[in-house]
Amino acid sequence: MKAVVFTLGCKVNECESDSILAKLESKGYTVSDKLEYADLYIVNTCAVTKEAEKKSRQTASRIKKFNPNAKIIYTGCASQMCPKAFLKKSENVLVTGTFGKDKIADIIDNDGENIFSETKEYENMFAPKSLRTRTFIKVQDGCDNFCSYCIIPYLRGRSRSRSCEEIKKEIIGKNEVVITGINLSDYNYNGINLTGLLNSLKDIENTRIRLGSLEVNIIDDEFLSACKNLKNFAPHFHLSLQSGSNEVLKKMNRHYGREDYIKACDKIRKYFPLCAITTDIIVGFPTETEENFLDTLSIVDRVKFADIHPFIYSPRSGTVAYKMQDLPPEIKKQRLNKLLIKKAECKNNFASMLNGHILTFLSEDKEGEYVVGYTENYLKVYVKNAETNKLYKVKIGEPFMEGAIAEIVKGD
Repeated sequence: MKAVVFTLGCKVNECESDSILAKLESKGYTVSDKLEYADLYIVNTCAVTKEAEKKSRQTASRIKKFNPNAKIIYTGCASQMCPKAFLKKSENVLVTGTFGKDKIADIIDNDGENIFSETKEYENMFAPKSLRTRTFIKVQDGCDNFCSYCIIPYLRGRSRSRSCEEIKKEIIGKNEVVITGINLSDYNYNGINLTGLLNSLKDIENTRIRLGSLEVNIIDDEFLSACKNLKNFAPHFHLSLQSGSNEVLKKMNRHYGREDYIKACDKIRKYFPLCAITTDIIVGFPTETEENFLDTLSIVDRVKFADIHPFIYSPRSGTVAYKMQDLPPEIKKQRLNKLLIKKAECKNNFASMLNGHILTFLSEDKEGEYVVGYTENYLKVYVKNAETNKLYKVKIGEPFMEGAIAEIVKGD
């Protein structure tokens, strides 16, 4: 029997999918994370935008092309929000939500709707099986921030965290891990915060440790010192911005201003001069004026991001922003296009800045004549004559495609 666990959305979903894969394999299934022929499909859905929700539902037609008689199980945020929309997709369907993902492999013979009750405790899952070079380690779930545009706190529940000891066991022995959560900055297990978690990992060797998305309020000297003290820390900080306008940030309920954000970035660079700072930016938030958008463009120039992930505001029923007057689609698209130009400039400038530097590269995949992967500061590099799933010292060359050409340092 073959099972596919297909993931949409965030890195936390990928962590949970890896755990489901591992448990299915322990039950005798051959497993894959690609949409291909299988007897069983588990779709880990996303609801962060309308488009993500739509793509989650559309997987049914893609699956039926491989095996029209297969069992399909939907789980995750989109199925939690609207289970009946997924029940319509096929007769042989089970729909679960964001809770109880650890139980899915035990109820695969069930049909219909099986939405587990919300829990206030962290749900431990089966030790994950990653089919990628980089392993995602989930340490926290849920969110208490209630940003005005975001539906996720209503679907994932309140913030809850996992013990340091369990996290450490899962990290040891991997080439690279990404520590992630729905709101990673809110990690708190029995009074131990994210800084304390990092301090507990400082003796781990031979595993590169990277962090997932962070909030501005976590950036202080104590936190950055804990990062610095890790033996193999990857200096890549994905620091959520969403807007460069104080007016818009207040309406988003983001609890910081543009100056707070800039100060946090400046502080990061004092500790890690060659680090990558990347971010998410929403364009077309309700009431965003042209002046507000220009504030966003100006902060992109000021911070000098290594990369940005711009996306159009998507109204989510049940959120505060849903009641606000939405902007015309053409304005949203124009602003997105301008940010996409900035994104390309950021990536090229970051690659140019690293030209000539010696960095560590984790080889991941093959693209034509090149082996590709990422350096510790998340520059995508293209290397010839390298094996996959291996760490190399490389010298960075000229910007190339989505990153830079690099050469393996002789003697590595």
